[in-house]
Amino acid sequence: MTPQLQQAIRLLQLSSIDLQQEVVQMLESNPMLELEESTEEADKDFGRPASVSDTWQDYHSAGQGSSSWDGESFDFEAGSSEEDSLQDHLFWQLNLTPMSERDKSIALTIIDAIDANGMLSIDIDSILAGFNPDAGVGPDEVMAVLHRIQQFDPIGVGSRDLSECLLLQLGQIADPALERRAEYAKLIVKDHLDLLASHDYAQLMRRTRLRETELGETIRLIESLNPRPGAHISPAAASYVIPDVFVSRDPVSGAWRVNLNSDSAPRIRINEDYAALASTSGGGNDGSYLRSNLQEARWFLKSLQSRNETLMKVAAKIVERQQDFLEFGEEAMKPLVLHDIAEAVDMHESTISRVTTQKYMHTPRGVFELKYFFSSHVATTGGGECSSTAIRAIIKKLIAEENAGKPLSDSKITALLQQRGIKVARRTIAKYRESLAIPPSNERKRLAPPAPG
Repeated sequence: MTPQLQQAIRLLQLSSIDLQQEVVQMLESNPMLELEESTEEADKDFGRPASVSDTWQDYHSAGQGSSSWDGESFDFEAGSSEEDSLQDHLFWQLNLTPMSERDKSIALTIIDAIDANGMLSIDIDSILAGFNPDAGVGPDEVMAVLHRIQQFDPIGVGSRDLSECLLLQLGQIADPALERRAEYAKLIVKDHLDLLASHDYAQLMRRTRLRETELGETIRLIESLNPRPGAHISPAAASYVIPDVFVSRDPVSGAWRVNLNSDSAPRIRINEDYAALASTSGGGNDGSYLRSNLQEARWFLKSLQSRNETLMKVAAKIVERQQDFLEFGEEAMKPLVLHDIAEAVDMHESTISRVTTQKYMHTPRGVFELKYFFSSHVATTGGGECSSTAIRAIIKKLIAEENAGKPLSDSKITALLQQRGIKVARRTIAKYRESLAIPPSNERKRLAPPAPG
């Protein structure tokens, strides 16, 4: 492949954020390129939506569009409010707690060993091993300090296992109306947590001698506790998605329209003064430098244009094939593979794979990666095909509407789908259910809440 073709392929597979960084780097390294100032007329041209039935040539003739992007990178994380880590939160409380220097040294070691979920990641022996034997620190001292830290906010922090974490939280319940239920909960958490995890309610009722209604209320109290008390103190870093295309419905004609996001990458152009200087310069080093950069700039702009054209073609065809999804939701998703789009736009499947990776479409139903619209198919009794995405949506809906006391088994879901004309094996149902992070029926069983009044 030529260097120019390699560059075009590389730009094609970049996400919007990566493309912005690539353009910034090119602006900094190539003096021939400059940001193009946005004009109202250019914005107006670019804003003309492309129908799924329009050809790209009709759309592209309206102009390349413009952007309000000013070329300056913006750090979203730096602009957001700074959040303390769990360790910072615990250190702050430690500084407010009266404690000897010896105990404070032990507390610092313990806090350093607490993970992001609030659990103690090492055992007491490992904590003791971190101290000089001459210091004479014993396990009783470590346990005493650990118990003090376990009273810090959030309650349950510093626990050595799930049972201890839940017991600490149950011990803080001060509502007289919940005291009796809390005692039952402590019994289950301390001695029968394995039965609760396996949803063996019959065995739980025999072991605890609780009636079904009492057991149900106790389980709901346990489920209200936080098994990861530190997680909300150290939230995961937010990830940002910039849509590459926007999909909307024309309020007059009702047709679906596809627009490229003009702000996903800055609009750049060749500096005319430098380009003229390159054409009039001699054959020296300066002239060669200018002409080389001019050629590089032209190829870069051509690669950007090719990327936009390809993205628009593919997005328009996806919308054309998946209009039922846009109108009715996941259950109406049609089967679609890379070959279908590749054939429709006369491109290779590898090109379609690159253009649908890390590219996002903003629709009235949410923001989706372009790859989301591709799925395999399952045959129907009527001779048609049903998308695997649609089947997952149906499974999710059936389970959401099931009787919690008698959840649907995979075999029952298979039978219900066959009633809808969808032929699918039980093992396939199990695979789809697992992909949705839905547990099997025996783990979904719940005791019915008491009747009101």
